[in-house]
Amino acid sequence: MDSGFKFAAIIAMIAVAIVLLLGLRNMMRNGDGNTSNKLMRLRIMFQFIAVVLMVGALYFARR
Repeated sequence: MDSGFKFAAIIAMIAVAIVLLLGLRNMMRNGDGNTSNKLMRLRIMFQFIAVVLMVGALYFARR
């Protein structure tokens, strides 16, 4: 169970990094502000998921 949380947390962190890079790329190319807003919301959602998974991994690692 513990390794599953760790693996899922790593995947979520990679997803956060990818969405962040997509948002930066959009901003550098003077892309649509609507797209930047959607990417920022998606990044925040992925960050929340990553934090929840990391807390779950810590919780089950200490049990």
